[in-house]
Amino acid sequence: MTTPRVRLRPDIEVLEPYRQGKAAAFDAFKLSSNENPFEPLPAVLEAISNASINRYPDGSAAELRIRLAERYGVTQHEIQVGAGSVAVLAQLISAASGPGDEVLYSWRSFEAYPGLVTVAGATSVTVANTPDHRHDLPAMARAITDRTRVILVCTPNNPTSTIVTAKEFETFMALVPPTVLVVLDEAYIEFVTDPDAVRGIPLLGTYPNLVVLRTFSKAYGLAGLRIGYAVGPEYIMDAARAAAIPLSVIESAQLAAIASLEHEDQLLERVSRIAALRDEVWQSLVDQGWDTPRPNGNFVWLPTGSSTAEAHDVFASHGIITRALGEGLRITIGEAGSVDKLLRAAAEVIRNLRTTP
Repeated sequence: MTTPRVRLRPDIEVLEPYRQGKAAAFDAFKLSSNENPFEPLPAVLEAISNASINRYPDGSAAELRIRLAERYGVTQHEIQVGAGSVAVLAQLISAASGPGDEVLYSWRSFEAYPGLVTVAGATSVTVANTPDHRHDLPAMARAITDRTRVILVCTPNNPTSTIVTAKEFETFMALVPPTVLVVLDEAYIEFVTDPDAVRGIPLLGTYPNLVVLRTFSKAYGLAGLRIGYAVGPEYIMDAARAAAIPLSVIESAQLAAIASLEHEDQLLERVSRIAALRDEVWQSLVDQGWDTPRPNGNFVWLPTGSSTAEAHDVFASHGIITRALGEGLRITIGEAGSVDKLLRAAAEVIRNLRTTP
């Protein structure tokens, strides 16, 4: 006799779960998850040692919100803190969209976007990246319909590491209805060195339908503690809070984030070193013959097309674990000691691509 199955949502049953980057063997470098390679600051370790684990955390993350509000010149009510910026994004999508609604974003972009939209019950509408792996904002503007509720703009774009310029974003926002929520995902903003790149926080006063996402996972090296935040209008942040899982941001994460802000100069010096190494790696890849976009995140993008799986295996054979994403490889800029292996693997892959019919 067949055991009856519990009825689940069909769209969830067929949804591919999010897969994190593969772990590396002891002699390999894990460059698949855009993690910060530096050890935590002593001040951060000291801060989290004072965390209580037998008591619930402050569910509102009030002290951290106050610190962030002072930094950005907003009120604490215009800040929402979550278990990573992706958690806040899930809250925003659920708060603004549901069955019959559309969420618009570029593709390829952050691989969690499709799942978050499906879980909310909404429909994804994607617009292909330009041939140079950037957001096609004019095409995205044309894709807006009366069903569009949320638009996601990721800059630097994950996984292609390309930016949206301030001018492009200004032109785009002039075409977006003021009733549509625009989320500017700036998870990697601290690594940006292009002076033309858009920066969302100063634009909040100009665009009342704009929310900016930031995270402590990347530049601040707190990926394992899961803490990020959004800045935007109070009523939108209240809606995100209503959609949040209660008490999901642990005390250790809140204390670590506050300590990171207090020692930001040390952390941003590390970011500068990563960005400098990134530019060196990118130039070496270009010299090898790669047509790879200039990066502004802490990662580079190698367009490997139909040979992506084989290219991933070549990198693995050299002790480099990459992130294979459909038509390309995303490779984090990690430990300086990984660079030689990375470039040797890249050289082998591009040789293979040139000789493949």
